[in-house]
Amino acid sequence: MRKINDRQILAIVVAFLTVACDSADDQKDGGEISVQHLLLGGYVIDGSGGAPYAADLGINDGRIAFIGNATTANVRSDDEIDVNGLWITPGFIDAHSHAELDKDYGRDALPYLYQGITTVVLGADGEGSSNVAERMELWRTNGIGTNGILYVGHGNVRSEVMGAADRAPTGDEMAAMQALVRKGMDEGAFGLSTGLFYVPGTYASTEEVITLAKTAAEYAGAIYDTHDRDLGAVYKGVGYDASVKEGIRITEESGLRGIFSHYNLQGAHNYGRADIGAKYINDARARGVDIWAAQHPYTATQSNLRSYTVPDWAAAGGQDAMIERFDDPELSADIADATNAMLQIRGGADKIMFVDPQPNLNGKTLAEVSRERELAPALAVQQILRENNKVVMNLELYDDDNTRLLAEEAWMMTCTDGRTPRPDQPITHPRTYGSFAKKMRMLVFDSGTLSAEFVIRSYSGLAADFFRMPDRGYLREGYFADLVVLDPEKYRDLATYESPREFSVGAVHVVVNGTFAIRNENATGALSGQPLTRP
Repeated sequence: MRKINDRQILAIVVAFLTVACDSADDQKDGGEISVQHLLLGGYVIDGSGGAPYAADLGINDGRIAFIGNATTANVRSDDEIDVNGLWITPGFIDAHSHAELDKDYGRDALPYLYQGITTVVLGADGEGSSNVAERMELWRTNGIGTNGILYVGHGNVRSEVMGAADRAPTGDEMAAMQALVRKGMDEGAFGLSTGLFYVPGTYASTEEVITLAKTAAEYAGAIYDTHDRDLGAVYKGVGYDASVKEGIRITEESGLRGIFSHYNLQGAHNYGRADIGAKYINDARARGVDIWAAQHPYTATQSNLRSYTVPDWAAAGGQDAMIERFDDPELSADIADATNAMLQIRGGADKIMFVDPQPNLNGKTLAEVSRERELAPALAVQQILRENNKVVMNLELYDDDNTRLLAEEAWMMTCTDGRTPRPDQPITHPRTYGSFAKKMRMLVFDSGTLSAEFVIRSYSGLAADFFRMPDRGYLREGYFADLVVLDPEKYRDLATYESPREFSVGAVHVVVNGTFAIRNENATGALSGQPLTRP
């Protein structure tokens, strides 16, 4: 077993003896207890952050039926599984995901399951539709590989009411947006998400978002999830510091519980400033603001070419309006100047890599495509965007040291920010396939920066606490049997930027609602996930 020290080993032995005695005392009349599945000889890391302990674990009717010494307690099963030396952990919760559970190619959620993820949070970045009940019914009908949580998205409702207009809403438009937020919340959404970096969310004032957030706050326990306005690499943006303060202000004034998506600092000018980012949240929490965050461990981001290279004003009004501006020589030159400045912030055209089904683009950098087309990068951008928007990665935008420092915070959850790739999309971001395994390898196995139980908590119990999931996220009797059996000697990410579709390894068994989705490291084909509504 890996990265469990002498203190923890002693605690494991003591806890095992205690659990064994307690189980024996609880046993009545010496009768045999039968469960559907029985994991024998594992080390339980229960999601609380406490020390691991040795125990057996029984599953019955979709829930954890027993934790203790099965021999002493006379617990038996027709399906007894030897997990000696392996870790038994709660199923992991992806706190900011773009898993495509609605699509045939993504419904099985295998990139997530192979990391140990059993619940994904969707509708982030302001994307979530207000048609929550309809989407959940689709999941129930077709089946999904993991559990799913939904937000209603500010960008989605703004687009439905106002299109891509760069202006404040009228009174009637605000009322219409509020009605859509209420619809989503009534149908079980966990809260409101924003993508203030993206069109059309970027056109909204802080006050507009606060008004809609207060609408969501009419529902007890609701959440404000934000891809905030400026992580540090926005052309003529408000800057990282002001952006974080805005997110905290919206959370505080609305009365919602807040979470910053993929919380980190972008750009080389922000390398080494993670202590500043942590301080903003810690100071807010100290005065009573219920604010949290999630992270992934990669240095590259993935988004779209327009958002990375075209100023907001140029995209106002939608695709046709943007092309009209490209056709105007004076405006086109202004846009090109802005594009050059935006590329400089992001490290240059050689740091923007296309992730697109078209073979003439996929896997190439903007610098390479520009040379092929014999155009300056800014003009190549306009030519490419005339066709349609493109998915791209921005390489080397985050700093590993910032990521490590932020990971030490007790409020930091974990996410993939990953979107299940289409079958015709050979290149994608490796975070979809590797975020949780990479974070474990980076911070526990390779460096020993954090303990396994601390990181497991960021994957499970911490997220369950934030999302107020009363019977998930921990290994406790009576809780839903969402759990993972990990081999600490093997658990690691294999996905790379060059070969991103490689499943993580080392999740020996993954159980979703009591059903094995992965058994002996092989997918079973089970679609046992459930839509989860706001508690």
